[in-house]
Amino acid sequence: MKITRLLMVLGTMVLSMAQLTGCASMGMGSRPLSELTQNYANQESQFLAVDDLVIHYRDEGLKNGPVLVLLHGVASSLHTWDGWVEQLSDRYRIIRIDLPAHGLTGPDPKLERYEINYMVDKLDKFLTKLNINQIYLAGNSLGGYISWNYALHRPDRVQKLVLIDSAGYPQEMPFIMNFTALPVIGEMSTLMLPRFMVGLNVDAAYGDDSKVTDELVKRYHDLTLRPGNRKGLVNVFRTMKEQSQNPHLADRVKDIQAPTMLMWGEEDEWVPLEVMEQFRNDLPTAHVITYEGVGHMPMEELPVQSARDAADFLQQ
Repeated sequence: MKITRLLMVLGTMVLSMAQLTGCASMGMGSRPLSELTQNYANQESQFLAVDDLVIHYRDEGLKNGPVLVLLHGVASSLHTWDGWVEQLSDRYRIIRIDLPAHGLTGPDPKLERYEINYMVDKLDKFLTKLNINQIYLAGNSLGGYISWNYALHRPDRVQKLVLIDSAGYPQEMPFIMNFTALPVIGEMSTLMLPRFMVGLNVDAAYGDDSKVTDELVKRYHDLTLRPGNRKGLVNVFRTMKEQSQNPHLADRVKDIQAPTMLMWGEEDEWVPLEVMEQFRNDLPTAHVITYEGVGHMPMEELPVQSARDAADFLQQ
């Protein structure tokens, strides 16, 4: 009864706020894919069918250069790498994708769980379809988790690895992910995801929230409104929550063969420095760099410096 009353109160609050602020800012309903594509794709955007997905990606930079593949974090999109592309496109062929259930790629229509093996398999098939054999691989957060697992799966393909505030060890998940993964709450969030909540989470991911602009929050929020993305993200959160409690989650980190760089924001509240130290213990030869005052996404918050540091490592 208490839960029922609470949900009724929440529902009344939601309807009241929707009337005051408008349905768009409350994240009620979906935005047409055609509209989102017009706003968030560009002349470099391409779409590639991989099994039941149509993956949105961009292939930019030095066409005959070494290939640098970039994987974004949870609830993000390939736009998180804009700063790196600007800094590195004269040296690398840069391929970045919207992961399954994210961005313009959207969810797998036949899937309820996004296990790591699924993510690795889709990345492998994507690269094979593009006839790419040798890569440098960089990933942030969820993208880092996929990256190091992919390096284990295809040591022949991954030449160097850059892990940026990467998931990979058992830990308490961020509040918003735990909360959204709950029964009922998750289902409610597939119907409504207010922009202010997205803004609060972007603020929390930055060490310096003065760098969080309205335009940035709007992009993050808009892309959650792609048809199917909110349900897909809830499924991603639930899968990650289960995996984060697995005591054997990181058993194979020590088997990574690719030279590895660990890049971390010292103010990361989502994947704290303690996780970086666990990576360093298992990868004692890894190159480590941390950034004072920076949060979960150094490539967004400090794009010029973090791109330069990554390039220095890749060129060694």
